[in-house]
Amino acid sequence: MKIFSLFAVILFSIFAITTSTAQTASTETIKVWGNCGMCKTTIEKAAKTAGAKTAKWNKDSKDLNVTYSTNKTSSIKIQESIAKSGYDTQDFTADNGAYDNLPGCCKYDRKSAVFAVASYICPMHSDVKSDKSGTCSACGMNLKEK
Repeated sequence: MKIFSLFAVILFSIFAITTSTAQTASTETIKVWGNCGMCKTTIEKAAKTAGAKTAKWNKDSKDLNVTYSTNKTSSIKIQESIAKSGYDTQDFTADNGAYDNLPGCCKYDRKSAVFAVASYICPMHSDVKSDKSGTCSACGMNLKEK
């Protein structure tokens, strides 16, 4: 009976650890402006430096698909890292100095032109903005039209 109890405890522990680990992984699509293969390399490297497990950027759709552990990083940290490397994201605008340091082929049309049409903002996080309605990437609240 002791062996059966010990076996049950070990099996339950493995199941609990596996379940809790699986719940901390997050996959997200983030809009990132850029142009070329050099942009792709820099954007993906910046995302991984910020803690993303995987990062795949599509230059045509401007979508970055990232997978990360929510215990180690967040979408905000990943986007901040990308913005520091010179690329605008859906929620962050790169510093003009970082943008100016990009190679000529990487000089994309800045997102400010896109956001001129309509702008939505999180009531709790004024730095989280979008060109369409949706939810805040930081807190999940509905974005309000500006």
